Amino acid sequence: MFNERVRLERLKNKITTVEEAVKLFKDGMTVGASGFTKAGDSKVILPALAERAQKEPLKISLITGASLGHGTDGKLAAAHALKKRMPFQVDKILRDKINQGEVLFVDQHLSESAEQIHNRIIGPLDIAVIEVAFIERDGSLVPTTSVGNSVTFAAFARQVIIEINTSIPMDVYGIHDIYQAEDYPHRNVIPIVAPWNKIGRKSIPVDPDKIAAIVFTDIPDSPADIAPPDEKTAAMAAHILRFFEAEVRLGHLTDRLLPLQAGIGRVANAVLAEFRQSNFYDLTMFSEVLQDSTFELIDAGILSFASASSLAVSEVWHKRLFENLQQYKEKFVLRPQNISNTPGLIRRLGVIAINTAIEFDLYGNVNSTHIGGTQIMNGIGGSGDFARNAYLSIFVTQAASKSDTISHIVPMVSHVDHTEHDVDILVTEIGIADLRGLAPRERAQTIIDHCVHPDYRELLQSYFDRACKRGGHTPHLLEEALGWHTRFAETGTMKPVPEP
Repeated sequence: MFNERVRLERLKNKITTVEEAVKLFKDGMTVGASGFTKAGDSKVILPALAERAQKEPLKISLITGASLGHGTDGKLAAAHALKKRMPFQVDKILRDKINQGEVLFVDQHLSESAEQIHNRIIGPLDIAVIEVAFIERDGSLVPTTSVGNSVTFAAFARQVIIEINTSIPMDVYGIHDIYQAEDYPHRNVIPIVAPWNKIGRKSIPVDPDKIAAIVFTDIPDSPADIAPPDEKTAAMAAHILRFFEAEVRLGHLTDRLLPLQAGIGRVANAVLAEFRQSNFYDLTMFSEVLQDSTFELIDAGILSFASASSLAVSEVWHKRLFENLQQYKEKFVLRPQNISNTPGLIRRLGVIAINTAIEFDLYGNVNSTHIGGTQIMNGIGGSGDFARNAYLSIFVTQAASKSDTISHIVPMVSHVDHTEHDVDILVTEIGIADLRGLAPRERAQTIIDHCVHPDYRELLQSYFDRACKRGGHTPHLLEEALGWHTRFAETGTMKPVPEP
């Protein structure tokens, strides 16, 4: 197995145990680790580091592509092994540590982390931990199920620890398009003009002398949590599909649409699943993550090609994909996330972006990250990269939740991730608001009329009417603007509590 998976002879003496490899870490280090939405992440080194931190004082600053699987973030947080974390996370234990102030969290656009390392704003990077399928004869690395920030980590880390995952077949070679942009001010145009363009190499270049340890594992990725559509998400998906059909009738789009980007989760899967019942065909994706629905649409002959940075699929689809890899190999590609999320490419390709909001306000500002304005959930991820630059920027959320005690459309969002200027379409299960070309007062009335839950429509209309009487280009009653959030914190509902 060593000969097969480590093809550069002089690296075979770097093969070691996890216990030995983890001794390379020192307190205060900055570490880059592969992994993007639970795909291609460290399966043994980072968990072993958490075990070590339980026995001795050891804190690191950890940078990844996005979230990690197998509860690794939680293990590190529980062991007090994290000083700082970036750019994304989904783990409840880590989230609690962040909100308590124990772990510092940098919530960052996913296109930016690699750029800041490349330009030495972040760093220096002491160690990179990268999962690979095998090491090529020239010492380059063939990634597994994600690319994420691994290209930049390999280039800029002082030392590199390799995890070779034997659960990934070696014929994964060829699904990756590895491209590293040049230094400023000599950076060239990235020559991608269609999602299927491949412009780089099939493996990640790295200086073999920097590889300090190689360990083997056979642990597969954590499966993605693929929740089936429910009544609300199905309604949102139907609204979006009808909107697309109307855009085709108006001549704004064709039946092939434009490249799609869909954030992870139930709504994205519901929207993509609905395409199977539509007249759209020969679709493409230029996204961050490929989910089960991506390959279901490929099988249905509706999606012809998909580009992203990782595979976030269920256990069933992971098995199916790798047992039939030759069938799918020419229909998708995985790229570094600073390529998949490059603003200029998103604008050039005319991507249609569909992302999820926690809440939005009556002018179209979107909160994607914070509950009650202060408590981080997961992070902005790549939604900002796409929203600002998309041909169509669509945000979805349910109109109300928690037995309708929470309205997800409020007078003013408690935290702003995406300003009204970057939001074209808002969707709830109630309906869809097309905000393009509308002034603030027009946007507000459109949102009230089409997106708000019936229990809150009169309340929001009253707020807006009274704010308009006071005046302003974007009318607000500042003394009431966050009153709905305050009321919920005090009473457990955003609805006015009747006088006793």
